[in-house]
Amino acid sequence: MCRVGVLWEGRYFARRTDRVPLGIKGSPRKLRRFLRNFRAGFAWRRRMDDHQFMNTDLWVVLADSERRRWEYFPRQSIGPLRFGMERQEAITAMGEHGFTATQEDLGLWCDGKRAQWRLEFRRAASHYLDRAVAKCYFVEGVGLSCVLVDGLCGPQVTHEGIRLVGRVPSELNQEMEAYALETGEGFRINGEGDVYCDSFVMERGTQRAGDSVVTWALFYDLRGIAGTSWDMAPTEVWHHS
Repeated sequence: MCRVGVLWEGRYFARRTDRVPLGIKGSPRKLRRFLRNFRAGFAWRRRMDDHQFMNTDLWVVLADSERRRWEYFPRQSIGPLRFGMERQEAITAMGEHGFTATQEDLGLWCDGKRAQWRLEFRRAASHYLDRAVAKCYFVEGVGLSCVLVDGLCGPQVTHEGIRLVGRVPSELNQEMEAYALETGEGFRINGEGDVYCDSFVMERGTQRAGDSVVTWALFYDLRGIAGTSWDMAPTEVWHHS
């Protein structure tokens, strides 16, 4: 039997699960209520351990047939979004395609001088866990600089015939490598083994999808104010899940 602890009326009691707590002072009615709640807590924990209340929708991946289709043109546009556009322009453009927006001030950009904002877009009337399909980042005086597309429910973004979002990483690696060899462009491999073609001007990451992972993608334009995507994008991007 395992030993457990409970806090009751400001006092801590340790006991085995098949024994009545010792040292509890109070009326029999209080004791009965205490034991009832105590046992209910164990029953709830057992049900959680049996996954009866686990929300498996948390990792559901939309099929390609259910995703919006976005074409990507490096340093120019992605779907209805254009790099350099202002926040209100992005809200209007996405609204025309059935997306709603929420906005947050992220404080100052990495130079400590320019303000920075994030717009999160969701599909209107969607029940998909209220998850943002895309996050757009804006820098004062520069406009839209980065677009992060979610791997679970974001639009399917295509460039040069290659689907970039919601993919099994190894399959996307093979397609990127084949494209690089066919065009003679060459490719690079990051520390996590992901294959990149520089002409795509994007970064990749993975997020959990049940017992597997799928790719999210960051599209960006340095806009003449940053040296790399790591300089341009907020830190939160690299922890997307």
